[in-house]
Amino acid sequence: MAALLRLRPATSPQALARRDALLGLLLIAPTVLILSAVTASPLAATAYLSLHNVYTPTLATEWAGLTNYRAILSGGTFWHALATTLVWTIGTLALQLLFGVAMALLLNRNIRLRALARSLVLFPYFLATVVAVLVWRWLLNGLFGVVDHALIALGLIDTPVDWLGTMPNAMATTIVIGAWKFFPFVVIAVLARLQTVPAHLYEAARLDGAGSWARFTDITLPHLSGVLGLVALLRMIWDFREFDLIYLLTGGGPLDHTRTLPLVVYQQAFGLNQMGMAAAYAVLMMLLALVMTIPYLARAQGRR
Repeated sequence: MAALLRLRPATSPQALARRDALLGLLLIAPTVLILSAVTASPLAATAYLSLHNVYTPTLATEWAGLTNYRAILSGGTFWHALATTLVWTIGTLALQLLFGVAMALLLNRNIRLRALARSLVLFPYFLATVVAVLVWRWLLNGLFGVVDHALIALGLIDTPVDWLGTMPNAMATTIVIGAWKFFPFVVIAVLARLQTVPAHLYEAARLDGAGSWARFTDITLPHLSGVLGLVALLRMIWDFREFDLIYLLTGGGPLDHTRTLPLVVYQQAFGLNQMGMAAAYAVLMMLLALVMTIPYLARAQGRR
């Protein structure tokens, strides 16, 4: 028996690695195929529709080629909506990161009722958007809104403010509400990363006389850079295509000053009944979202 075992060829580590890799591919292949089909078919349909003039009620289709794209890029609607979308995205993303990191640092400390505070801070993120919008519209109402009454009582304003009906109030209010709604995502990710930072680093920094700001910039921030990059990328893409919050708050008004690209897609498809034009807008939005991911992908590739 010992002689037979000696005669059997030993399996090399490379062969074992190839076998494990093949087994992994076989195991995930069904999921990958399903996800590819679910993702690829709508993308293909959107690209197909963007090359046609489609009347939404009847779906009557006529070949248009690149006419829709030329009309979009040569008109002013796309560029105005793109600028509005960038203002909304950058503004709400900056506030989300600021509030999210600050709240995560606070919740990472040994404070009283920390478990309760961690639960409550997630409330805006899990609250349905339509409910959140209704609550905020009630709070900001000019006749009986709590916000205006509180500001008047404090002597900060003399008359109620039209928070959602005039500019720049409408955009600023929408950005603040959007940041309030979505910043818990940043809190979750940053808090999870903070709990992995070695405590002895902070203790050594305190012994060396480093203050709170020095400990944050020299220890905390470098450890958070990776997760903050990923969170910023995800939130930027999600905010870029945000529709329901802005639509329910302002409907794109006043005078289209808060009309972002997703609202333009909706208006083209169901307001003007131009499904082909709406699909072309959607394709351009997808390409812009892909451009946003290039810096992160290049950074991730450089780390390998």
